[in-house]
Parts: sequence; C-alpha cells; structure tokens
Amino acid sequence: MRIAVLAYDGVSPFMLSTPLAVFGEPFLVSGHRVDVCAARPRFRASGGLVIEASGMLDAAPESDVVILPGWRDADEPVSPELVATLRTAARRGATIVGLCLGAFGLAEAGLLDGRRATTHWARADAFARRYPGVTVDAGALFVDEGRVLTSAGIAAGLDCCLHLLGRLSGAKEAHRVARHLVVAPQRMGKQPQLLARPMPGSSADRRVAEVLEALRGDPCSAPSLDALAARAGLSRRSLTRHIRARTGGSLGDWLKQVRLARAQELMAAGAGGLDDVALQSGFPDAAALRRAFRTDLGLTPTQWLARQRIPEPARLRSLTPRDAGSTA
Repeated sequence: MRIAVLAYDGVSPFMLSTPLAVFGEPFLVSGHRVDVCAARPRFRASGGLVIEASGMLDAAPESDVVILPGWRDADEPVSPELVATLRTAARRGATIVGLCLGAFGLAEAGLLDGRRATTHWARADAFARRYPGVTVDAGALFVDEGRVLTSAGIAAGLDCCLHLLGRLSGAKEAHRVARHLVVAPQRMGKQPQLLARPMPGSSADRRVAEVLEALRGDPCSAPSLDALAARAGLSRRSLTRHIRARTGGSLGDWLKQVRLARAQELMAAGAGGLDDVALQSGFPDAAALRRAFRTDLGLTPTQWLARQRIPEPARLRSLTPRDAGSTA
C-alpha cells in the first residue's frame, strides 16, 4: 500500500502532518509506504519552514491513496499541476482525499461532480457557488464517497484520516491510533462541525467521557439513561446536556453510531453472517443492522463492504484509464 501526501508552497504544517501522524510508524512497519510529494525537492510551508519532499509530484498518481491536505486560500485557484495529479491518480483507480480546503482541488479536478462533499464551514457557501454540481454537506466532519473522501477544517482532517485508516487496517487499529494521538475516537463523519462544548477538563465532563467510553467498549449493553446518570453522578437532564454537547446528538444517536462502527469493524475483519454481526454489535437483528446502514451510510452492508476493498497495486497498474474511472 502506497500513500502520497501532496505538498505545495505555503502548505500548513499542521495539515501536512495530519495524515503523517495517522499513517505513522505502525502503518509503515506493516510494509506500507507514505511519501510527501511536491513539484520541487524543497518547498516552503507556512510559518517560515522549509521542508524536503521524499518524492516528486509526478510519482504521486502511482500510489493507492492520494491526499491533498488543504490549500493556501479558497479564493486562489488550486495549482494546475496539483489538479492534473489528482485527475491522473483518479483515472488510475486511486482513492483520493481532500482535507479542509483540499476539497476545492478535488472539485476543480471534476472528482466531486454528482457526489456529496464537505469543506471548512466558513468556505462551504463559496464552495457550493463555485461547484454547483457538488452536493455540499456543510455540517459534516467528513464525507466518505467510496473512492473520494473530503473533510471539514483542520482537526476534522484527523477524523477523516482515522476513518480511512479504519477502512485500510480495521477499526481497532484506528481506535488505537486515536488513543495514541489523544483524539476522541467517537467522532463520526455526520457529527456537526460546530458544537457547544462543556468546560474542558471539568469533573462532570470527565465522568461523562468515562461513561461513554464504557459504552463504546461494550455496545451490546443497554443501560437506562437514569442508570447512566447515577453512574456519572449527574441528573438525567444534566447528563443529556453533556452528551449532546460532547457528541452533537442524543445518547441514542451516539450509541447507534458506536454500534454501527462495531459492525463495520466486525465485517471488515471477515465476521460471519449479518445476524451474528448484529448481535455482536448491539443490534437486535440483521434487519435493524441493514436499516442503520441504509439510514446513516446510504448503502447496504454488502455495498459498504465492497467499498472498503482497496485494489492491490498490481491490479491498479493493469487498469486502463477507462476501467479505473469506472471504479470511482
């Protein structure tokens, strides 16, 4: 597996480091490769940094995954060389990711036409006006359209990359990396970009986090809201308010997302029939699991599983441009 992270003069060091942090040493030790690819061997990042690229831009389309981490300014057209790189990579069958304003590059390359996408909330209206063929989900943290993924601003790039890591290496590995990065593993793509957070580090907030973490570890359990409130030492109303502030929705909404993530992890690991997957992830039966997939992902479980399979490099090289385009 080869991942190319595209770099350019003026790139944000934070945005550039986001995929590098997620696809770090454990991913590389497993035999995968991650390259920072730029038009020149050395480029300037914002903040006065000068960085040396490990690969050239023209080699990026040979990768299995190509990531554009942001862009300098939404009012500035994305460079033609980056747009051409994205188009070539897509024709070869690569999975393409646009983090934050990187979505503008994907849209300019024509990779988002007829698809859902997101970007930084402050630039979502401008994005929608410039690319009317794209269905803009201005509230989502990230949007997974199979071969094309986009994320909202800055920190949401971590959520998007962790989600992609889950597709490639399994949800368990994505959760492990999230813990290592001290990132909340429960942030889902549909979670709103803008949330009212409780005071960070408060005792109540920590207790609520512990309650949610316990539920995430055992999504088959179904304690009542009153029982959870007692466990957290809060009133039912206060617990509900803290959960909404932390997750952007109700306890039921969040627990459904956790159970869906567990089902995805089991399916990606090769678990048996849907009835077993449903029971192991907290759904009453396979029918309820199918409804959750259709409602939250717009896909059947079979369709979702098919999207998780990244073609082997040898197969990618054998695809013609027309064939590769048909897999997007």
